[in-house]
Amino acid sequence: MAAPTRVFAFRDARWAPDPVLAPSAAVRSPQPVPLVIDNGSFQTRAGWGCPDPAVPAEPLLRFRSLAARSRGARGGAGAETQVGNDLGSPEPLRWLLRSPFDRNVPVQLELQELLLDHVFQRLGVSSQGCVDHPIVLTEAVCNPLYSRQMMSELLFECYQVPKVSYGVDSLYSFYHNRRQKWPCSGLVISSGYQCTHILPVLEGRLDAKNCKRINLGGCQAAVYLQRLLQLKYPGHFAAITLSRMEEILHEHSYIAEDYIEELQKWRCPEYYENNVHKMQLPFSNKLLGSTLTSEEKQEKRQQQLRRLQELNARRREEKLQLDQERLDRLLYVQELLEDGQMDQFHKALVELNMDSAEELQSYINKLSVSVEQTKQKILQSEVNIEVDVVDSKPETPDLDPLGSEQSLEDMESINEFEPLFAEEQPEVEKPVAAVQPVFNLAEYHQLFLGTERIRAPEIVFQPSLIGEDQAGIAETMQYVLERYSKEQQAVLVQNVFLTGGNMMYPGLKARVQKELLEMRPFQSSFQVHLASSPVLDAWYGARDWAVEYMNREEGWITKKDYEEKGGEYLKEHCASNVYVPIRLPKQAPRAAEVAAPRTLASGTGEQG
Repeated sequence: MAAPTRVFAFRDARWAPDPVLAPSAAVRSPQPVPLVIDNGSFQTRAGWGCPDPAVPAEPLLRFRSLAARSRGARGGAGAETQVGNDLGSPEPLRWLLRSPFDRNVPVQLELQELLLDHVFQRLGVSSQGCVDHPIVLTEAVCNPLYSRQMMSELLFECYQVPKVSYGVDSLYSFYHNRRQKWPCSGLVISSGYQCTHILPVLEGRLDAKNCKRINLGGCQAAVYLQRLLQLKYPGHFAAITLSRMEEILHEHSYIAEDYIEELQKWRCPEYYENNVHKMQLPFSNKLLGSTLTSEEKQEKRQQQLRRLQELNARRREEKLQLDQERLDRLLYVQELLEDGQMDQFHKALVELNMDSAEELQSYINKLSVSVEQTKQKILQSEVNIEVDVVDSKPETPDLDPLGSEQSLEDMESINEFEPLFAEEQPEVEKPVAAVQPVFNLAEYHQLFLGTERIRAPEIVFQPSLIGEDQAGIAETMQYVLERYSKEQQAVLVQNVFLTGGNMMYPGLKARVQKELLEMRPFQSSFQVHLASSPVLDAWYGARDWAVEYMNREEGWITKKDYEEKGGEYLKEHCASNVYVPIRLPKQAPRAAEVAAPRTLASGTGEQG
């Protein structure tokens, strides 16, 4: 049975600019409701944390966390900065794109300010003077204090927000998908665009001391896939872009339950034909010249042949004219010899660079033969033109009215040139019938995805595939579990929770179950759960927390807290990081520091 054709076209979708939304009255009365922002390194999502049914309980803005500053027009217009979906498509601006993130930690606060301005403007929030809505913002696991300090400074000093709450995106997702009565325990595996985290949660609180991070995510998988396909198809180097690689990862890749066994399956030709995905790159049919019919191609060749014949005829005529002029000159010198004008004859020989009359006669004979040959070639070219006329118009009357012998000679000369046109018809027909299936332009512009479908996402389990000296998810998960007692391990594995955009590959849940089955004791039980929406559950969980804790003080950092305790201060809650304040070492009294060098100096002086 023939395998079904699996040819997929790249969508190459352009981003639509975000509209400016008019805020509902419910977000301001009776009091301003929290604004929930999932500040991810791949995508920013923003919406309202409002219990009113009139306000959508979903993110109203979703855009890539990117910004680009154009160079400005020559006419005097200044540089323009575009953010998120306003970019249209990232590929033309790839070398101008900037992100506020280093891995998953915001470090460029100027760019972060652009993203926040975009959020406030498009949600209809006036940022002139102050933003009077509380902010719920996600941050990285074990976020550095310096990064949180800069973010708090931006929010409190620049936007004058009343209060802020920071939380971990994967813990918000765990909070949103809780299947037991809160607080509950579990092992959260979160994989995003830049990093993968293993987070143990005990009794509803993050155990930050045993968290582990793998510096691999969807970005590294896309770069690896791009490198694989560019090496495989060097003729389409520029067409294999990162945006298309991300599309392949999202829609055509999967995780193999057993990687080695799956590679063995791909070695089978039948399995390959049934499972290969062919990605069609854009191309133009005009490259083959297929717009011309066979008759038009034949006419085009005849026109080219006529032009060549005319060009050769002009060259022969020019050569004949030059040879005839030189022959006339030599014959004139010979006439001087015959007339007895010896002085003029010898003078003419010197001008011609000749020594004797015999040499002159030799040149005359050679030029005479050359002139006769050129005349014959000109006559022959005229016959070729007549043959062309006879071939294109078969009903032309007989060209020879003088006799049958000359007619036969003409027919023989015509037969000499007839194969030129008789063989051209099969040559025109052959590319259509025989050559066309051999080189198919559409197939030449196809990317055949075989083992690449499993090799790119496999790097989170085997980082060594791309030369990274790190442990994969399975080894890191086992390392984290071994740091707990057997009773705590049994509690954690009963709720292994998968979240994050890089966890949406088909087969990933089965792979984690297989890895747990290999590392857990015999006949022990475990449960693996996938988030209901791995990409958006972080925002949904932050919204759930904002609605529940809207009127409480727990978890909120006020402007007063910021001024008294510093920008790195964090109020902990069920989905937050653990706050570790900065402990500066105690300094010795200044008097003792100054006295010690004096004593040392005086002792040195005594020795001297």
